[in-house]
Amino acid sequence: MTGILTMLLAILGLSACSAAEVPAAPVTPPPTQAVVSEQETPSPSGETASGEEETKLKITVGDEELLATFEDNPSAEEFRDLLAQGPVTVEMDDYGGFEKVGPLGTTLTRSDEQITTQPGDVILYQGNQITIYYGTNTWSFTRLARIDDPTDLREKLGDGTVSVTFSLE
Repeated sequence: MTGILTMLLAILGLSACSAAEVPAAPVTPPPTQAVVSEQETPSPSGETASGEEETKLKITVGDEELLATFEDNPSAEEFRDLLAQGPVTVEMDDYGGFEKVGPLGTTLTRSDEQITTQPGDVILYQGNQITIYYGTNTWSFTRLARIDDPTDLREKLGDGTVSVTFSLE
């Protein structure tokens, strides 16, 4: 009788593991290669691989011309589109001893994030104010661009109220 019981248990044990329930060996997908568009990759010289120049922000204060690189966010893209229609001049005042700020004259989409500004940051504040930082500040802002060479920026921006023209290079 124990032989029959052993045989029954063996048959039941084998039938409990059907082929559909046997765990398959893990399948490793073939390695994929990232496709990088060479046309969108700027070189250190500011040119894309296709030889096209990257659009720069030009900031004019009196006789000073500053070039800045746009950030990669929807707000910076909107600002670039605004400047494609023509230059924008803003009357800017010092605030807090670390920035020049003035009304943009329109409202742009905000892409705010908690950041600490650096000298040369061009910031959208509250969607309708544009700020050029010559010092640091931590707040929830939208960075539009960074001035490529912020050396002596406070002196270049001048004291008091100044007219600043933003345009595309």
